[in-house]
Amino acid sequence: MKKMLSLLFIAAFFISCGNKSSSKVVYWSMWNEAEPQGQVIARAADAFTKQTGIEIEVNFNGRDIRKTLQPALDAGEAIDLFDEDIERVAVTWGNYLLPLDSYLEKTYSTTGGSAYKDCINSMLLEVVRELSGGTVKNIPYQPSTFVTLYNKDLFEKAGVASVPTNWNEMLDVCAKLKAIGVYGITVDDAYMAALFGYCMDRLVGIDATLDMVENNDFSGAHVLEFGRIWEDMAKKGYIIPKAASNIFPAGQIEDIASGKAAMYLNGTWLPNEIKGNAPNMNWGQFAWPAMSENGDGISYNNFGAQSFAINKNSKHADEAFQFIVFMTTGEWDEALATESLGIPMGNDSAWPHQLQDAKAIVASTTYRLPWAVGMENNPDINAKIKQNFSKLIVGDFTAEQFAAAMK
Repeated sequence: MKKMLSLLFIAAFFISCGNKSSSKVVYWSMWNEAEPQGQVIARAADAFTKQTGIEIEVNFNGRDIRKTLQPALDAGEAIDLFDEDIERVAVTWGNYLLPLDSYLEKTYSTTGGSAYKDCINSMLLEVVRELSGGTVKNIPYQPSTFVTLYNKDLFEKAGVASVPTNWNEMLDVCAKLKAIGVYGITVDDAYMAALFGYCMDRLVGIDATLDMVENNDFSGAHVLEFGRIWEDMAKKGYIIPKAASNIFPAGQIEDIASGKAAMYLNGTWLPNEIKGNAPNMNWGQFAWPAMSENGDGISYNNFGAQSFAINKNSKHADEAFQFIVFMTTGEWDEALATESLGIPMGNDSAWPHQLQDAKAIVASTTYRLPWAVGMENNPDINAKIKQNFSKLIVGDFTAEQFAAAMK
């Protein structure tokens, strides 16, 4: 009997050694399984399990996670890891998050002997630290930046030798594009407020722009100046007239992918969103041009990311963080960037060729503008910008009428 028990013990020992871990990490993802991001995450989870023995149970929630996650956490459902927008995770769900500072100092199999914090985008790490009051509670991944995306082939055809850095150069680019029958720029309802916000930043600076929103005061002379600039753009045929009625994603599909317009102030996610419509687009990016000596320059840009977070009640926090590192450095960070045409999080990861110009913009950014430079913080302000800017584009409003309507 003793011999049999000894044999059973030995067998159990070898079985346990063969399984590197019996842990299971439950991960709620913001992606759908069919999206490029979801496909990469699913493959990465399988690879991680094979390498570590830690099972990753991925539940693809899609964007419904914004509605379903918090009730599930409140109900005590076993969720170890989840992801969503960097600000939503840190601010909206901040009370559910585990502080991660101690994990940042450690080394992992994909960090090459360096501390994890030294292997990833330091600007975004500072963003999440600031959002959580000095503590890192979520880890960014798949970064993005808001830039002017343009069709390099159309620029070349129009004889544009370099991207514009100020407004006079922007007007010159638009004139050359018009000469070959192409509109300079487009927009649609999803990004009109961001266009207005960026222009305000370039005209009067970030502080004055955010004051406009906070005080709901659009009576300044710079609003009239904006009106005159875009009244002029419309009259000269530099902005496509149908932009006034474009409902997302009409601007990017009907105008950019078709080659009717050459430029669009948008996010670095745009090449991925319309790769099916424009698979051979020769993409370029530049920072929105400077517009006034009183405003900010091209080193002021919005950038953000999705982000991972660990439930503070998780019993598998260490294993969940290992998977975060697995996804944000090395092979799978590059795979996510390549297949979703996105920006990698790891400092040593390769960027997709479609976003090579954005790499320099990110590197030279000195100040992070908030999303839409605050213009979407108030739904009423957002709606008023869309309504009045649309009228300005098609000539229903003069610059003076636009400014009056914005008061």
